[in-house]
Amino acid sequence: MPAEYTQGDQFRGARIHLCDLSGLEIRDCDVTGLKIVDCYGGNVSLGGGFERVVVNDVDVTAYVEAELDRLHPNRVLAREATSAAEYRAAWDAIEKQWEETLDRARRLPEAKLHEQVDGEWSFVETQRHLLMASDAWIGNAVLEEDAPYHPLGLPGGGMPAEASAKLGLTLDATPTLDEVLALRLARMATIRRVVDELTEAELDRVCGRKPADPYPDREYVVRRCLTVVCKEEAEHHRYAVRDLTVLEAGARTE
Repeated sequence: MPAEYTQGDQFRGARIHLCDLSGLEIRDCDVTGLKIVDCYGGNVSLGGGFERVVVNDVDVTAYVEAELDRLHPNRVLAREATSAAEYRAAWDAIEKQWEETLDRARRLPEAKLHEQVDGEWSFVETQRHLLMASDAWIGNAVLEEDAPYHPLGLPGGGMPAEASAKLGLTLDATPTLDEVLALRLARMATIRRVVDELTEAELDRVCGRKPADPYPDREYVVRRCLTVVCKEEAEHHRYAVRDLTVLEAGARTE
């Protein structure tokens, strides 16, 4: 079994020289200032939220972002919404893209929707994560519901297990797609109601709660909460359709 290092700082500032790093995977880590110099290999893949990426002395950040926006235009709507009308337009687009993608996913056998592609979340796990996102940022922060977190919600990989347990999440649950979607669609309907009733004054209202205890203590305004949810929906839709393409190809060869 390959070695696994979790929640440590033993590599901060390290220099790795003349080592075989083939197959190395770095996941959910802060890589600020990472340098890969005079290295070689094939099939190098980068994914994440990078402020600036330079490849062989060429800054490719703007190119990558522009290409992603071209391929996934709802990223722009989610990122740039500022008015109540723009948030409604962004949510319209998000609802439409998921309706089409869910129809596409249902054409696959249920087992395929629980498969992970290259170690990423399965389609069902992605729906569980978006359930958690809406519970935290809308149900808890914006609406201050009495019991905002559903046990089937799946937090991001950076949340400690004890923090997830305090929220009542059952990380090792194995629900069916229909079980998760019943919850997801109900949350999406709640967000639809929120954006339909949205006013410019409400956008700037300071929420009485933060999304969850592990989040930093700071002011969370409705505008920021809606932006986070819309961006989560847009980005995870991008991941979902990417992996559905792989799953569909696998299903055709079986």
